[in-house]
Amino acid sequence: MTEIRKTEPAVSYPPEEGCYLRGNDYSPVAVVVILRWRREETPADIERLVRVAIESGAALAGTLQTENIGIEKIICNVVSNPNIRYLIVCGPESPGHLVGESLLALAQKGLNEKKRIIGTDAPTPYLFNVQPEFVERFRDQITLIDLVNEGSHEVLREAIWSCYQEKPTVFKNYELCDTGAYPAEPLSGKITWRITEPSSAPKSSEERAQKEKILNLIERIRKSNHGADTPIMETVKVLKMRIHRSKIDEEDTNFGYRLSEMQEAHGKCRGCSKRIGYRL
Repeated sequence: MTEIRKTEPAVSYPPEEGCYLRGNDYSPVAVVVILRWRREETPADIERLVRVAIESGAALAGTLQTENIGIEKIICNVVSNPNIRYLIVCGPESPGHLVGESLLALAQKGLNEKKRIIGTDAPTPYLFNVQPEFVERFRDQITLIDLVNEGSHEVLREAIWSCYQEKPTVFKNYELCDTGAYPAEPLSGKITWRITEPSSAPKSSEERAQKEKILNLIERIRKSNHGADTPIMETVKVLKMRIHRSKIDEEDTNFGYRLSEMQEAHGKCRGCSKRIGYRL
């Protein structure tokens, strides 16, 4: 009988915090339960699914609410344990975030050049805070088992049991067995938190360049006003705060034009001999 290879997870495993339970570190399977409700309104049935997963032998089992930062955390936790070769996604799909669809699409198609998950209709499936190496390792390391909209405890138990078998075992449309640890060292790392609101972050080099122009314009206005509390400077302070929090919307990308309009109303800036309207 061939011995199934197991290995030690990363020392930091699991590196990311979240609403999950930790089970057997040498288990070949982790479980994601979709959460379509607010955290404080989590139904007892959803909590029970998480516990059933751990009791049945899952390495990790927890809930997932978002198609961006939530998925990034899952990636970091999974790649830090090479023993995890399957990811079961179950529970009722979230009609707003489509997190089940997003995970399936990520496993099948990956990311495009804008770091958007290919093939999902989720509103903000951008993975800005995790290294590309982690994403590719995640996709290569795990097989995703689609139980979206499935909430049966017995079905979940059977899926986990099948992942443990030494010989290929039929479960729905899958042939499952414990193939042993992924043949590479665990990857250890956490998400960067550079982008906390993916829906508002620049999605291309052109958008990033435009954001940089806006920041440069704001700095020039600040210097020309010598920090004076003018109506324009009050607007500048608010916009700069929004930009650094990645909250640029379509109206703000024409901020130079809006400033020139304000100039007409408020006159020249204190200490500034030139107009400050710049079309970006």
